[in-house]
Amino acid sequence: MHSIANRRVLWITETAVMTALLIILQTATKPAGQYVTGSCVNAVLAASVLAAGVWSGAVVALLSPFFAFLLGIGPQLLPIVPSIAVGNLVFVLLLGLLAEGRDLPLWRRGAAWLAAAAGKAAVLYLLVVKLLCTVLPLQEPQAAAFSAMFSYPQLVTALVGGGLGLLLAPMLRRALKR
Repeated sequence: MHSIANRRVLWITETAVMTALLIILQTATKPAGQYVTGSCVNAVLAASVLAAGVWSGAVVALLSPFFAFLLGIGPQLLPIVPSIAVGNLVFVLLLGLLAEGRDLPLWRRGAAWLAAAAGKAAVLYLLVVKLLCTVLPLQEPQAAAFSAMFSYPQLVTALVGGGLGLLLAPMLRRALKR
């Protein structure tokens, strides 16, 4: 029983640290723009799932856009925030389910990385550009801005951040003694 309690406390701590790191990086990189901030967010998401596990990555993925909204970092249109959470969740689930494990060959981790990045980009494009931008009462400039923001830049930032996360995860697993 003591061991289960210790594992739960460790999981909560790891998840909280990754969430805090993500919030700090979002705040610090906001002036650098979407490509830098998005890449940092995706790196933390990838590192979370690959170092601390799928559930930890899922929690960080779901909380991240809501904190970004509350801190004025992400898009300030509340109906888009859950779509970002879903996109993040798809990213960590695909990456975690396809790339989790210590001794996976490089091609398998690479395939998982590509699938996760493509999955996130596709989900965000469909939810935001194809759905929300058509049903929400947006002015044309705002719809165009969201369409640009939630198209190819999402693939670029997921690829960059996912790649960084794949590089950082082994070091984090060693530090966590996993």
